[in-house]
Amino acid sequence: MEVILKEDIANLGKIGELVRVRDGYARNYLLPRGLVLIANKKNLKTFDHQKKLVTDQKEKILRHAQGAADQLSSVSLDIPMKTGEEGRLFGSVTSISIEKALKAKGLDVDRRKIHLDEPIKTAGDYEVPIRLSSDLTVPLKVSVVSEG
Repeated sequence: MEVILKEDIANLGKIGELVRVRDGYARNYLLPRGLVLIANKKNLKTFDHQKKLVTDQKEKILRHAQGAADQLSSVSLDIPMKTGEEGRLFGSVTSISIEKALKAKGLDVDRRKIHLDEPIKTAGDYEVPIRLSSDLTVPLKVSVVSEG
């Protein structure tokens, strides 16, 4: 089945591309989530118009992401945690706790955009990548310090 992508989808394509996918994948996953349009005659006629709208939307998303990246590049987080011997934390620092620390500084970043390979379990300085858009990833400086 040929479909037109309404969003960037990893391992499939970018916004506005015409791609061929399996029928079940399109019917059961892509169409119910509103990620694609079926590439029939009617939609193909409006494809050029949609492509222009999509490029405008992509530029808007990129401008918004660039603005957020400028704000995040100047921010460094200090997250106080209780520590035990050798700097090991009681608990761990996750994307949720980083999101809360960013909200406390007045920045709104969705926790799904914060990419931690695994939770931070020791005190120290870390660079955590934040993926603001498909083309823009910003490193965030996070310092996990001993509380008290």
